[in-house]
Amino acid sequence: MEFSLIIAFFVGIIILCIVTRILSLPMRILWKLIYNSIIGAICLWLVNAVLGLSIAINFFTALLAGILGIPGVLLIIVYYLIK
Repeated sequence: MEFSLIIAFFVGIIILCIVTRILSLPMRILWKLIYNSIIGAICLWLVNAVLGLSIAINFFTALLAGILGIPGVLLIIVYYLIK
């Protein structure tokens, strides 16, 4: 068996556990997570518009900015500038 196949299997199991965990959360928490992700995406859009950066706004960056708030946006900006 290839090593990459084993890693892909374990990554799939981890993703399945995360999705199952998210779906088992109460709806209030899930809606708050969605709301915060939308706010995070808006913050990233504002950062792109004001600073002239071209940070991609996708599910992961919006979720990170939504969960962590302003520190998350700063983390994404620092990552973008380092990259």
